[in-house]
Amino acid sequence: MLHDNCCTIVPYFDVPDDKLDQFKALLPAMVEQTKQEPLCMFYGFTIHENTVHCREGYENAEGVLNHIEKIGPLLEQALSISELIRLEIHGPAQELEKLQEPLAELNPSYYTIELGFRR
Repeated sequence: MLHDNCCTIVPYFDVPDDKLDQFKALLPAMVEQTKQEPLCMFYGFTIHENTVHCREGYENAEGVLNHIEKIGPLLEQALSISELIRLEIHGPAQELEKLQEPLAELNPSYYTIELGFRR
């Protein structure tokens, strides 16, 4: 049995060519904001052509909800110049259940962890 409440958010943004520099300019503020969140385990961005991915993990569903609340204004700016083309939430079933209603508006795909370990 896995005893790990870690939840990861897996968003992908499509950013138009003419907005990519503007989008990248938001990233340092997003990282600095998230650095202050005690339930955040890791957070960073990867970019392939015009697709920006945020790689982020939280200790539990509470951490995810706290992050969504705190990052809200910066996320709104990012979404004003990009399109969220995919959003996945990964974690244990009991934590994902806590996210279903609060994140319904974002229409994420949920992935339940079945087996694994974390050091």
